[in-house]
Amino acid sequence: MPKHNSLLRTKTSSFFSSCFLYAAGTSASFLLAWAFWSFFSSPAPSANPSPSRGLASEAALSCPAGKAGHNRSYDPPDPTFYDDPELSYTIEKTIKNWDEKRREWLEKHPSFAAGAADRILMVTGSQATPCKNPIGDHLLLRFFKNKADYCRIHGYDIFYNTVLLQPKMFSFWAKMPAVKAVMLAHPEAEWIWWVDSDTAFTDMDFTLPLDRYKAHNLVVHGWPHLIHREKSWTGLNAGVFLMRNCQWSMDFMEEWASMGPQAPEYDKWGVIQRTTFKDKTFPESDDQTGLAYLILKEREKWGNKIYMEDEYYFEGYWMEIVGTLENITDAYTGIEKRERRLRRRHAERVGESYGKVWEEHLKDAGYGRGSWRRPFMTHFTGCQPCSGDHNQMYSGQSCWDAMQIALNFADNQVPRRYGFVHRDLLDTSTVPPLPFDYPASDLVGGAS
Repeated sequence: MPKHNSLLRTKTSSFFSSCFLYAAGTSASFLLAWAFWSFFSSPAPSANPSPSRGLASEAALSCPAGKAGHNRSYDPPDPTFYDDPELSYTIEKTIKNWDEKRREWLEKHPSFAAGAADRILMVTGSQATPCKNPIGDHLLLRFFKNKADYCRIHGYDIFYNTVLLQPKMFSFWAKMPAVKAVMLAHPEAEWIWWVDSDTAFTDMDFTLPLDRYKAHNLVVHGWPHLIHREKSWTGLNAGVFLMRNCQWSMDFMEEWASMGPQAPEYDKWGVIQRTTFKDKTFPESDDQTGLAYLILKEREKWGNKIYMEDEYYFEGYWMEIVGTLENITDAYTGIEKRERRLRRRHAERVGESYGKVWEEHLKDAGYGRGSWRRPFMTHFTGCQPCSGDHNQMYSGQSCWDAMQIALNFADNQVPRRYGFVHRDLLDTSTVPPLPFDYPASDLVGGAS
């Protein structure tokens, strides 16, 4: 394993959290020095003649009459790709004809085929050992609860990993073997959604605009001009991404992973990345710069199938978000006071219909910086909740307080559906019951 003695990296913390210090525009270079170490050290041509696009929809036959939902007890004896002794879940082994294999599996499992074109499975995780930070495990538990809440509300499955599936792929590289293994284990899922452990959903109603990505196979938060014109490695963030479960993705991950620490040309890629992106000051090859390189240098082969989302907080830098949450809360409360439909009690299972009502009142809210809309995801890059080795440009206490505020802001959108709410975003444990028709009738003495 290569030595990791760069002074520009922090020590280990949460294994599956790639802590790239998120930065937009000209402030990006200021945040370089503490951008790493949060994992275990702690319609254009593509590569394939027929680009993968919603293979599930090609096999999406109707469920057999009289059956509702997925038939988890039925696996026909007919052979599938799982019966191939050469199949390997490891990142090193090439997967071929994956589109055809997925299609055949769905045809043999028709109850999973219906609706598969939009099916999402979330993947996240953390290190196998206890956190060094005394409150690190508590914070990771809260971050996981946040993701589990979001997935339950929207009907997504979630996979939480705590082991290195390729021992040499430490830190931020560890997500690639996990994502590949999940793709093979879940042919019923069209999209695999990687979310770093230090990222919180701060809008529980917002859903991904999948129609926007129908011609693409990978979605990341980024700014094309920072990659193509400025040639900045901080022109995107690889801590959250949405990847289509298809052959293109298998091929792409193989090339992306070839820059990793398990590969023979790891050191060479570190030099190439620094030569290409002048604002990258640390010597090691990393996944974020590697992704930026493939977008910049391999546009025809890869870049044209990668969507860089910059219209909303696909993941947002916590320092520009947390200070706005109080005003956003007030704005949403004002809307609820005027809109009776949003005050109506309802079952959690039908919550998405109320999200549509919210959108009627958020048309002028904007997205991203300066918006009074709830930010979709807040990413605590540089805070290192597991190790505690946070970026020295801010205090550890500011990190912990910001996490509590963001997590409680998000959590308020969950117990609210059960009749409770946090009145103080720094008070995690106190949730007084809500009176009927809240907030038209506000809390009185903390009781209903």
